[in-house]
Amino acid sequence: MPHERFISLLHQCSKSKDFLRGIHIHSTLVKNGMLSNLLISNHLINVYAKCGKVDNAKKVFDEMPHRNLVSWSALLSGYVQAGEPLLAIDLFSRLKMQPNEFVLSSVISACATLVFSLQGQQVHALSVKLGYSSVSFVSNSLITMYMKSGQSNDALLVFSQASCLNTVSYNAVIAGLVENKLPDKGFEVFKQMRKQGFLPDYFTFVGLLANCTSSNYSQIGMELHCEMIKFKLDRTTFIGNTLVTMYSKFDMIEAKKAFMMIEEKDIISWNTLITAYSSFDNHAMALSIFVRMIGFENLEPDAFTYSAALAACVGLSSVRQGKEIHAYLLRMEIAQDIGVGNALINMYAKCGFVEYAYTVFCQMGCRDIVTWNSIIAGLGYHGFVGKSLELFEKMKRIGLQPDSITFLGVLAACNHAGFVNEGRDYFNSMVKMTGIAPSVEHISCLIDLLARAGKINEAVDYVERFSFGDNPIVLGSLLSACRLHDDVLIGERLGGKLMKVEHGSTSPFALLSNLYALDGMWDSVASERKKLKESGLKKEAGYSSIETMGIANKFTINDYSHSRMDEILYMLRILNWEVVGTFVL
Repeated sequence: MPHERFISLLHQCSKSKDFLRGIHIHSTLVKNGMLSNLLISNHLINVYAKCGKVDNAKKVFDEMPHRNLVSWSALLSGYVQAGEPLLAIDLFSRLKMQPNEFVLSSVISACATLVFSLQGQQVHALSVKLGYSSVSFVSNSLITMYMKSGQSNDALLVFSQASCLNTVSYNAVIAGLVENKLPDKGFEVFKQMRKQGFLPDYFTFVGLLANCTSSNYSQIGMELHCEMIKFKLDRTTFIGNTLVTMYSKFDMIEAKKAFMMIEEKDIISWNTLITAYSSFDNHAMALSIFVRMIGFENLEPDAFTYSAALAACVGLSSVRQGKEIHAYLLRMEIAQDIGVGNALINMYAKCGFVEYAYTVFCQMGCRDIVTWNSIIAGLGYHGFVGKSLELFEKMKRIGLQPDSITFLGVLAACNHAGFVNEGRDYFNSMVKMTGIAPSVEHISCLIDLLARAGKINEAVDYVERFSFGDNPIVLGSLLSACRLHDDVLIGERLGGKLMKVEHGSTSPFALLSNLYALDGMWDSVASERKKLKESGLKKEAGYSSIETMGIANKFTINDYSHSRMDEILYMLRILNWEVVGTFVL
């Protein structure tokens, strides 16, 4: 068979990424002693590189008696595509020939992946010296590299000096500006792109939509959606999934419409919809979508699907449905992913079945920081404080560094049990030993712990020391503690401060009113209630929910609209009679 035929076959293998066929051709070439041909060896490197088999590509490269720039370029590009940027940079450092535009583009991409801005600048200087900096794919790689390094001005300078801009150039700038928190500039570049006559593609819109998840940019997101409809891109899986994600932040109806418009829904489409419903607190619908997916769609759920469904069970406080998902995982003999295991621990703990959560924890072969955080917080919340703190110490002994979430779980456990000294020590060690800056959640746990123990002055001292004196959550916790310990003097001062920082809440009025009532200061109680009435604010009605037969029932104060309210009231009367009867006896 002539050399040209083998070259053609190898070219086809690289295009189709047919690794097995490539191996067969490779063995034939070895048998026929044809690997000495430079052109054939280069094509063989390219086949292995395109298939992600860089070890095979490197072996062919090392065994070549002679190499040219194409040999180096093929392997270097393969390293970058296979996610081995360090190997690409190392190979480039050993190149003795003058690089061409393909080599430079690949090594710049490697620098971008690693955010090696200094090395990237050096390659940029070399590309300018050799006259390749204005070549489109070199300049595009430079734009991406500078954007990923947070040097957006340098990226824009490369963009402005590029001699041959294309859609990829604009996409790199738009995505980079959005990632660097400069969305308005990104939209300006998009308008410039349209004026220049370039047609946007999938990547253009995905880059822009990444910033349209907040209400401030929702209108722009909808305008971009209209543009996508014009180009018939909204029905594609890639764009459709991005649209569902965008709308799920502010309009669930439009999110569902975007989902329905996707012609070929993949696992990401369904996962996105499940998560979207949960983000709108419609956990029942999220689970309904999950059931439909595994029952009627020809799709295999992944770890993210199960985690999202278990999160929905937490939202409904439905341990029954959580157990069903757990049983399904065991029945199908699905290898337990760490993320799924963490979701199971979280579900059982938050639904009140902490012993099941601990069983899942013990059965997990691999654990990460989230695993430990989940079980420590779960045990502490349900009163197993000793076990929670024991696991915290064990976690440190095995060399796992606790993070801010770990300490939050530990502080909450100490707060739950009233371990004042231990809680104070853990908080101080978090700040001094690990260097973790306390968040409002950390300081709230500590001051609640101290204040419940009557150490209100010490709690105030911690608040002032860490500059949380204007935080409404912290002030509210302190004011609640003042009410608990009947400390009107500090309570009045904190109440006045809380009213200044939290204008639209009824909490300051209610807390102060209750504080005055405990001290018998009825004139002050009347004054606070009058202020509340004049403010026009209304306290949000409290409610509770309970799951029966897989359905969550919500009960709000003074709301008798439940379909079975007559039965409920009848049963309450019976229970009340039995309680009264018990006391009489």
